[in-house]
Amino acid sequence: MRVKSLSKHHVPCWQTQFARELRHKATEAEKLLWHRLRADQVGHKFRRQFSLDHYIVDFICLEARLVIELDGGQHMELQDEDAVRDRYLSEQGFKVLRYWNHQILTEIDAVLADIWQHLHP
Repeated sequence: MRVKSLSKHHVPCWQTQFARELRHKATEAEKLLWHRLRADQVGHKFRRQFSLDHYIVDFICLEARLVIELDGGQHMELQDEDAVRDRYLSEQGFKVLRYWNHQILTEIDAVLADIWQHLHP
């Protein structure tokens, strides 16, 4: 089942508040990537901490149906849950890219080049 219209989907109030809190408590990697994405360095508009059904994704380009997730050390233990989440998002028509926080902090230009490749095949 695909999401028909993201602008019309119902998001619970608690989820909206939680997404707002996540935006305010962004990691250094999230801040750095957001600064570069927001500066339109990849040619598409992104949103951050966006509620998509029952998930909150780190970054999303609705036009390109691309989700970007940043993973810290805690994701080593969450790989099964991340796989379920990625599969669900894929079934909704989204491509999911995952990067480790250290990649963002040490290889931001390479990460942006990879994102560019997915946006401009």
